Amino acid sequence: MILRLESTGQPLRWIGWQEAVVLGARGRIAWSAGQTEFTFRGGINRVTGKRSQITVSSIIAVRGHARYRQLEKSVPPLSNRELFLRDGHTCMYCGRQYTAHHLTRDHLVPLSRGGLDAWQNVVTACRSCNHAKGARTPEEANMELLAIPYVPNRAEYLVLSNRRILTDQMAFLRKRFRSGSPLATLQ
Repeated sequence: MILRLESTGQPLRWIGWQEAVVLGARGRIAWSAGQTEFTFRGGINRVTGKRSQITVSSIIAVRGHARYRQLEKSVPPLSNRELFLRDGHTCMYCGRQYTAHHLTRDHLVPLSRGGLDAWQNVVTACRSCNHAKGARTPEEANMELLAIPYVPNRAEYLVLSNRRILTDQMAFLRKRFRSGSPLATLQ
């Protein structure tokens, strides 16, 4: 995956190599970063007899103003995969690490009591802790939270949403993490 940036350097999203090649061929890449480059070869030109090729970096900034102003204000979509990664596959009540199969999404204010299915209201919990808490708040269940839930910023979400991040991409995104972000320790 190629990391697509706004021309100002703000991370936008992951794109496939095909989209990156099209952007490069259309001259829409304003600048690129990172040490990793990919060269793609095309067909042979009838007139020159030369084979076409285009080189794309692992991080590209695209000309024009994408809808970044909207992205800046939007909340990244919530899924169990990203939630469990945000919380380090750790139950936020007992502190033990589990595989995703043994984890659940726990709502601090239960949905049955008007709680929202939102980043700020959910934490990772093992099945037994989630069952013990039931339809109560952590305070009512006398269960202490180990960490306060938070909404990941755009760079943090991009790390959570991609399984195979190149070293130069991770270094670029890590500079945009919030101070003290638990994701800073990811390799």
